[in-house]
Amino acid sequence: MQSGKTRLAARASLFALILAVPPGVAAAQTSSAEVEELVVTARKRDEALIDVPFSVAAQSEAVMRERGVTNIEDLSRTVAGFTVQNLGPGQSQVAIRGISAGQIVRDQPGVKEQVGVYLDESVISLSLFTPDLDLFDLNRVEVLRGPQGTLFGSGSLSGTLRYITNQPDPDGYDGALEATVSKVQGGDLGGELKGMINIPMGDRAALRISAYATEYAGFIDAIQPGGSVQEDVNGGNRWGVRAAMRFEAGENLAITPRVLYQSIDVNGFNRVDVFNILANEFTTTRTRYQLGGLKQFTQLQEKFEDDFLLADLNIEYDLGGLTLTSISSFTDRDVLVVRDATALTGSITGGSIGLAPAVYNLDAPLIDATDVKSFSQEVRLASNGEGPLQWVLGAFYSNIDRDYSQDLQVIGFEALTGIPTAGPAAPRDSLYYSTVPYKQKQFAVFGEATYSVTERLDVTAGLRWSDYKETRELTFDGIFAEQTIGVPGKTKADAWAPRVIVAYEVNDDVTFNAQASKGFRLGGINDPLNRPLCTPADFATFNALSEPSFGNETVWNYEAGMKARLGGGAGLLTVAGFYADIENLQATIDAGSCSSRVIVNVPKAKSVGFDAEIAWRFGENFDVAASASYNDAKLTSSVEDAAGNPIQGLRDGNRLPTVPKFQASFSVGYQREVTSTLDAFANLTFQHVGKRYTQISDQENNPASAPLFTNIGATTVSTLSFPLDLPSYEVINLRLGVRGETWEAAAFVNNLGDERAWLSIDRERGLRARYGFQTNPPRTYGVTLRKTY
Repeated sequence: MQSGKTRLAARASLFALILAVPPGVAAAQTSSAEVEELVVTARKRDEALIDVPFSVAAQSEAVMRERGVTNIEDLSRTVAGFTVQNLGPGQSQVAIRGISAGQIVRDQPGVKEQVGVYLDESVISLSLFTPDLDLFDLNRVEVLRGPQGTLFGSGSLSGTLRYITNQPDPDGYDGALEATVSKVQGGDLGGELKGMINIPMGDRAALRISAYATEYAGFIDAIQPGGSVQEDVNGGNRWGVRAAMRFEAGENLAITPRVLYQSIDVNGFNRVDVFNILANEFTTTRTRYQLGGLKQFTQLQEKFEDDFLLADLNIEYDLGGLTLTSISSFTDRDVLVVRDATALTGSITGGSIGLAPAVYNLDAPLIDATDVKSFSQEVRLASNGEGPLQWVLGAFYSNIDRDYSQDLQVIGFEALTGIPTAGPAAPRDSLYYSTVPYKQKQFAVFGEATYSVTERLDVTAGLRWSDYKETRELTFDGIFAEQTIGVPGKTKADAWAPRVIVAYEVNDDVTFNAQASKGFRLGGINDPLNRPLCTPADFATFNALSEPSFGNETVWNYEAGMKARLGGGAGLLTVAGFYADIENLQATIDAGSCSSRVIVNVPKAKSVGFDAEIAWRFGENFDVAASASYNDAKLTSSVEDAAGNPIQGLRDGNRLPTVPKFQASFSVGYQREVTSTLDAFANLTFQHVGKRYTQISDQENNPASAPLFTNIGATTVSTLSFPLDLPSYEVINLRLGVRGETWEAAAFVNNLGDERAWLSIDRERGLRARYGFQTNPPRTYGVTLRKTY
């Protein structure tokens, strides 16, 4: 088989042409001989995409810009087998190939991620709070499908997402400025301002700085008590800066320190309320409100704040035939979420207890605070020669401190009711109060080697051993909580993550591959139920499931695929089929009246399907790209109560949540030379996402019936019915513009059809307090100007 470097040189032009050159690039750059090489580092070494013997998708910054991709959720609609559940900026949950256990909410800090997220070589994963990084000045985004536990460890149970940045370049000055102004139909103005500069500092050093500022356009209106309306409450801003410096200390040593800081401040959430116990159309004794559309009901200002600092140091030393690499990373992240929990609290104080309106109408902000500090160190040694054997050996260490707290402040409650609220930990009028500091340490060693058995047959084998330890100290207090003061807990595990891959090159244009690989996700400790809120029946059922902890989740993935050049280099086709055998799926269930959530291990589940991507360039004017994926992801065992009945939808045959069975995208681009120095271009992208569920239990008794609380005013109906499936939806993006040698002007319309997508169900207290859904922005118009230097 050809060596990796030989194949890389032979094929890089093809992949850059298909994947990296956007519609509208000047005609002089459209020949495959002159386009920039696009390579990936899915196996921690540079390779052309066709040489990676498993399923990987990669998109350059230019392609993402042409397709209207501005965030990770947009990206997911254009990549087969990759889905994102949007819970607001900085609160996305990522899934790959249908492997998902359900929506993770803010009060589940002990649940780990199923997809590892990296910025270059640094781990930035955090369950629920996937960083909403700007895509500006990236080289590409890589989506590695299937378990990546061998090279990337825990958290890469079903795959890995990697943001790959442009590196400092000592060869010359480089710069870019980009400005966007946009208007959401029926909503607010938004905009972005971005800039990058690359500054050489002699022949062996360079500094690269990227900065950006985003104004999020709000489009949700919040009805207030009394009927006044606050418009566009989910608006906000994000800004960030990334600075890296590369030093080449001699011919063999390169040192690259980097700092990234990003701040997000959003004034509300993209939630549509359909029913709210305190504001609805069914009451006869309170003011009636018509919800739905793009409206919600709130009594107080909601908020999301996220301050993210990353400092890392990459050192590479060429030993002559070997490369020694060290990556040291430190992250400090503070996340504050303020939610209006007045409906939830009112359903308890008014609906269940029957206190007076003056009590259950009190503002009830629920304040969630997460403070994470982590350090990781990876050291690896890899071959870089031309021989038949290529290998990498390494060790990894991480230390994570995650402090989580929650405080439900109902100021005035004690004065109105005479009920004492202060406790050993909870201050006065904090009806629910918790602090949960976590400490997690991980140590791992790994290795992977590829051997060219013949000129066309490669065999790869890899193995990772990891040791995990996690401790926490739990404090729950307040009249809504089961009082628990300073109770320790711990979990630990060691795990093996092997991988075997066989790749056969039929000819220079077609390669077949097959693999077996294992992924792993650490278990954790369930929180105690809020016993004062539970009915006796619910406490008996869910307490038996919640204690004392939930176990480790594993996936064995079996995959076969093909990668092929088509039409003499004009096209590229990648297809992969897979079977994922899941053990101890960590499923989230709602503990009924307890207003708690419990993680339950489902013994068996599976995901079977395929993902496919094709791209083709028709001459110098047209190019098309399409992707599609199918996931038959479902439980293959049940979790039953004492009577033998499946609990909360954990029934053999029910689908795994948050992911569609089928999703697809199609993009067509057109370019035409207007003058010798000016091109016109256009791009139309169509994205389809199939039907999904937020939680596994949403498949049972759908639509669900919920009795209304009679203590909070008389109503015209006694029971409401709520649909729990998330309908399929389509999004169309259109971009038109002109481009010169160093500038570009484009107009765009995102969500051309003004599709109202249901992204996830939002509910409180088993639907009885609130029911609604997260949604996407309406049709958005905008203009972008870009200048390069």
